[in-house]
Amino acid sequence: MKYSSLWPAFPVCALALFLSACGDNEGDPEQTYGTVDQLPEAQRGLLPNMTIADPSEWGDDVPTVPEGFTVTAIATDLKIPRQTLVLPNGDILVAEGRGGNAKPLKPKDVIAGKIKAQGNTQVESGNRLTLLRDSDGDGAYEEQTVFAENLNAPYGLALVDNNLYVANQDALVRFDYEEGQTQASGPPEKVTDLPSAINHHWTKAMTASEDGRFLYVGIGSNSNITERGMDAEVNRAEVWQIDAETGLHKPYATGLRNPTALAMQPGTGVLWSVVNERDELGPDLVPDYLTSVQEGGFYGWPYSYWGQNVDPRVKPEDPEKVASAIVPDYALGSHVAALGLDFSSAAMGPEYADGVFIGEHGSWNRSNPVGYKVIFVPFSNGRPSGPPVDFVYDFRTEEGKTRGRPVGVTVDPEGALIVADDLANTIWRVTPTR
Repeated sequence: MKYSSLWPAFPVCALALFLSACGDNEGDPEQTYGTVDQLPEAQRGLLPNMTIADPSEWGDDVPTVPEGFTVTAIATDLKIPRQTLVLPNGDILVAEGRGGNAKPLKPKDVIAGKIKAQGNTQVESGNRLTLLRDSDGDGAYEEQTVFAENLNAPYGLALVDNNLYVANQDALVRFDYEEGQTQASGPPEKVTDLPSAINHHWTKAMTASEDGRFLYVGIGSNSNITERGMDAEVNRAEVWQIDAETGLHKPYATGLRNPTALAMQPGTGVLWSVVNERDELGPDLVPDYLTSVQEGGFYGWPYSYWGQNVDPRVKPEDPEKVASAIVPDYALGSHVAALGLDFSSAAMGPEYADGVFIGEHGSWNRSNPVGYKVIFVPFSNGRPSGPPVDFVYDFRTEEGKTRGRPVGVTVDPEGALIVADDLANTIWRVTPTR
């Protein structure tokens, strides 16, 4: 297991982050984590340095996990698995697909888009839910069926009583669910439309309140920093609170550029999110982050980042909004592209009982790649309390080959961690060795 050398100097990690900006524009390969009091100066250029994933097969290899755990591929040859949901009987639902329809604005967007695409899977979007079942309890998940198809880039999943909710890129829908079924009994019912015009950031993360009354859906911005104008950002860069029964909704929190995963902290009613921050300010700006989400809170985008750090590219400025911006709880490092979040449980063992697992898809816009792993952030008294631990890693080889890219992470009540890998199109299961 790997620990940040910056701990226990957690409150002063900003110093290392600041110093990282004093070198060349490759970026600090060992980024800082936690609270940040000072950020490096922005670095602007025509295009950021780009090191794209160079896809490679796993072969007989598997990711690395800590001592005392084993990792197994329980499903392969999927169609872009994104998020997973463990059902009450132990079945696993997998949301598969790819969305987005934003057209490039500038020539540099065309160039960057073509380069980035080389690091993604070339498999056709599944637009479906796949169900995995381990009937005999041996961990093999020998049954694999299509639970529902003809969806529109499904991403967020939540089960409330006998209602299975799916957040497509354009709408929140609901299926009737009975424990044990392997296929949906019919087409879904629309609960409410979700913002989908342009869909620069298309993923719609979702979680439910502990009482099941509300669903929370993350809606990313339609640009990096409002290049399409503010009209394109209406109802974007927000977390919605949606009445699960009626579909009535309201903004729960705003100014979150791209809230890509949501999770409800058990026993507290506190909503948490991982957020992908803005690009083109240099390899070490702006930190992606983990934060509790306050009702009515504003988190800066587009006017500022990490609290009151003004983004000079955004015009007109809004000093009043900047002054109200909430500083996130925990920096994950810049450009790690966190896409998965779930709280752990005692079933994971004492060392990993209290905290969150985060799937990091990996950077594209820095010379020294970061992310490409699943980390564990320990909690104490309900808050992040230590350095991140590499929990599932070595998705990239020392030679720069990339064999997988983690997305969603889900803690099975039995003590396993389920990881969706949308480059290898694989579901990994990490279990304690007992």
